[in-house]
Amino acid sequence: MNALYPFSSHTLELDSYNYHFLDEGQGETLLMLHGNPTWSFYYRNLISGLKQSYRCVVPDHMGMGKSDKPQNYPYTLSQHIDNLEALVDKLELNDITLVVHDWGGAIGMGFAVRHPEKIKRLVLFNTAAFLSKKIPVRLKLCRVPGFGDIVIRGFNAFALAAVDMACKNKERMTDEVRAGYLAPYDSFANRIATLRFVQDIPMSPDAPSYSVVKNIEENLEQFKSLPVMIAWGAKDFVFNDHYLKRWQGVFPDAEVHRIQDAGHYVVEDAHERIIPWMHEFLQKNPL
Repeated sequence: MNALYPFSSHTLELDSYNYHFLDEGQGETLLMLHGNPTWSFYYRNLISGLKQSYRCVVPDHMGMGKSDKPQNYPYTLSQHIDNLEALVDKLELNDITLVVHDWGGAIGMGFAVRHPEKIKRLVLFNTAAFLSKKIPVRLKLCRVPGFGDIVIRGFNAFALAAVDMACKNKERMTDEVRAGYLAPYDSFANRIATLRFVQDIPMSPDAPSYSVVKNIEENLEQFKSLPVMIAWGAKDFVFNDHYLKRWQGVFPDAEVHRIQDAGHYVVEDAHERIIPWMHEFLQKNPL
């Protein structure tokens, strides 16, 4: 594990809980935000490939990765955005390149909408920051009261299914890599946020995060003039081409790399291609 994740841990105390983050390298800030059920481990190859030239700040959302996993906590989108806001304030980050995947898109763009002056570039990996009625049946099932507790928290089905299905190049998911993804979610208690993220998907106007996502969606247009790079795993069963087209509608000038042989864990599947693309994108779009 240490060989795969050779980074120094940092923590920020938020309401008596430890919010874990990585802060590697120096230079312009790349703020990398993961989704569910991953953690900062997902970005390990990008950090190693970019930290010689850039400062990589990579938090673990509360309840995820090496952050604390409180059992009675408001695991809502707005709370995750608040936590990110506190980290950016603490580190005094400006001129940020936002790098987002999965739930990191809503969290990151939620922060961006609050602080548009801090965001200078966007890098998007299989994610969304807008409302959608499209949700896979297996995710709908996990939202059924009681059932989600059994399968996600009891059997760790969500994280286990992800390491089996989200990475299309199966040779990438070695025993060590698989163990790295699963390490933080090793007990019923430690899977609390994995379930809460699924429950927080806003499918109806009465959902707590519906108005938050609606506000983000309505404010995405202001970032149209920023440099945007999209690297998209074409074999993602959740964030499929429907979502890619939505992003292209918002950012018609985005540099798009649709990666035919990559899945939802697009960075795991294609980091050797993505790192050079990112270097080139960042260099040709100087701050």
